[in-house]
Amino acid sequence: MVRDPVCGMMVDENKAAATAEYKGKTYYFCAPGCKAAFEKDPEKYLSGEGTGSEHGGHHGHGHHQGH
Repeated sequence: MVRDPVCGMMVDENKAAATAEYKGKTYYFCAPGCKAAFEKDPEKYLSGEGTGSEHGGHHGHGHHQGH
């Protein structure tokens, strides 16, 4: 399991909805929207500012229902 750098959720590398490579490292995302946010401003999320704070500590995408 790895942490989604955008929302802070734990993501299974084998089931990640999206991945992105940045500076030679692969990042895993719970949803394509998180990947899009990461690609717009990767340094924001890698510096630690974005982890959890984007959703106020709550994962508010609403796409995890029914799993």
